[in-house]
Amino acid sequence: MTRKLPSTASVAIAQDGAKLHAPAAARNALALSDLLVNHAPKAGRALEIASGTGQHIVEFATALPEIHWQPTDIEAERLASIDAHVAEAGLANVAPAAHLNASEAGWHGTYAPLDLIVLVNLLHLISEAEVRTVITEAALALGPQGVLVLYGPFKREGRLTSDGDVRFDDQLRTADPAIGYKDTLDMYRWLGDAGMTAVQTIEMPANNLAFVARKI
Repeated sequence: MTRKLPSTASVAIAQDGAKLHAPAAARNALALSDLLVNHAPKAGRALEIASGTGQHIVEFATALPEIHWQPTDIEAERLASIDAHVAEAGLANVAPAAHLNASEAGWHGTYAPLDLIVLVNLLHLISEAEVRTVITEAALALGPQGVLVLYGPFKREGRLTSDGDVRFDDQLRTADPAIGYKDTLDMYRWLGDAGMTAVQTIEMPANNLAFVARKI
């Protein structure tokens, strides 16, 4: 589904060739890589949902070289950017970027079994029903003890905890009433319903959160 988003939701600047650069991805890449080094399996097969420009996958694949990474996105321009960033980095543990709309049911069969699934800054841009589909499909795609990492801005038990979050959530809901920040309590329930356990909630820079969950 194509959604109307405010201009602040996804900023990517054209660079040389097919490469795009997202300032937000540059800011959080190191913190996310550190998160994965500390909480992800050290080897195996990983899927990144909504890889965007490709800046993150380069950092992740460099930090965890024994993992074979599959980047994905829904936009052709971003798929080209992912491949361009990976080619420039000379990484052998990253597959060509693949088209994937993770909010549509049924995709898990294409990728299972996985050891790790990573999703950064998507859940506030889709509806609650779509979030539940993403989580359910991810749980089905993971093998035993597989790890799911979800990162982004969230409500904390029904509350937005910064002025910036209040403004951004309002911008999102004004653009599309079906989207906006999801609540931590809902996230725990949805992850549990999908068969995920050992859920950790980790504070991240810029008032973001990471959920780290393991397949039962």
